[in-house]
Amino acid sequence: MAVAGLAVVGVVLVVLGLTTGPRAAAPVAAVADRAPVTSTPTPTTTAAADLPASPPTRIAIPAIGVDSAVNPVGLNPDGTVGVPAPGPHYDEAAWYTGSATPGRPGPAVVLGHIDSAANGPSVFYRLSALRPLDEFTITRADGRTVVYRVNSVQSYPKDAFPTTAVYGPTTRPEVRLITCGGPFDSQARSYLDNTVVYANQIDP
Repeated sequence: MAVAGLAVVGVVLVVLGLTTGPRAAAPVAAVADRAPVTSTPTPTTTAAADLPASPPTRIAIPAIGVDSAVNPVGLNPDGTVGVPAPGPHYDEAAWYTGSATPGRPGPAVVLGHIDSAANGPSVFYRLSALRPLDEFTITRADGRTVVYRVNSVQSYPKDAFPTTAVYGPTTRPEVRLITCGGPFDSQARSYLDNTVVYANQIDP
């Protein structure tokens, strides 16, 4: 597989795998709230508040038919962020453990593949179809379910990714949903763009 990485204002750019080969760049957030994954109690919807750290375990995006487990991923030895590896969790969403946990100030970063050569569409295949005001939920390991509303959906060339805007600190709890998109370069076996959904936590 082709792997690409850049350093931009001290933040590492890392690859987001797509198919058996294609990858696209996505930057890593600064280290924020980290918490171990634990068993999930009965979910309760939570208002926008300064919640204690608790990792996400599930994401539901009704507008695009997503209802997926969320698995933690960290950094690879080379400093790139991990993505769902081939196997039983490949088509599930992944939360980067160096980002905020849902309900905490800052962007919680949730990644997902767009497709694979072997199995076709993956968990975030329709991510670019989201529109402002669409709502979705993320369930945390402590049982709280946090509600988010989409602010915007953007597509960026990999070589012009706005690292600070996507991964910079925020005063309120937000989410960035990231996958690959745009044209597919068959020679490089990579999509040329990243799709990023910006969303903020709302009261239920």
